[in-house]
Amino acid sequence: MRAKEALDAVEGRNGGVSGARAAPGAGPQKPLLMVDIDGVISLFGGVTSERLGGSVEGSFHAIEGIPHFLSAAAAAHLLALEPSFELVWASGWEERADEHLPHLLGLPKSLPFLRFSRAVGRANAHWKLDAISAYAAGRPLAWIDDAFNPACHAWAAERSAPTLLVQTDPELGLTAVEARQLEGWARALPAAR
Repeated sequence: MRAKEALDAVEGRNGGVSGARAAPGAGPQKPLLMVDIDGVISLFGGVTSERLGGSVEGSFHAIEGIPHFLSAAAAAHLLALEPSFELVWASGWEERADEHLPHLLGLPKSLPFLRFSRAVGRANAHWKLDAISAYAAGRPLAWIDDAFNPACHAWAAERSAPTLLVQTDPELGLTAVEARQLEGWARALPAAR
């Protein structure tokens, strides 16, 4: 199921996350949403979960020879969050996110992505901090990832701009719970961003 189809199913269950689109350039600058892929959209482990009462909506795809289970629900939540955030890929996938995810999940094309100078790995997220910090400058940002470490939390606490770190379960990815948290945080920001 593609994200736009799943969005209709998600909107009724996600606590008010809107699927409406904001007009380009309308209103104040939106906060950034730094989006990891592995463990957020591309899920690990089994694709069924007793915590969800069934299976996670999505499908398997071979991406550059590697099997990935891509969550249609996570993609739908990102589409619903797009009016409130400027989405940015913050993943070791770098430009490959735009090469694969828009046509597989119906996500927007040409989203900005970060390049990382350090070798990527699942054990630590700190290798992303320099690139995220440089891109965000003083803008408010939320970052959704499955692999935060103490360096990430210290960095977030020290930023002068509003910052929210949202941890996902890598078997479930971005769910309605995290989407509500992100939407609530964005709505609570001061109007002048």
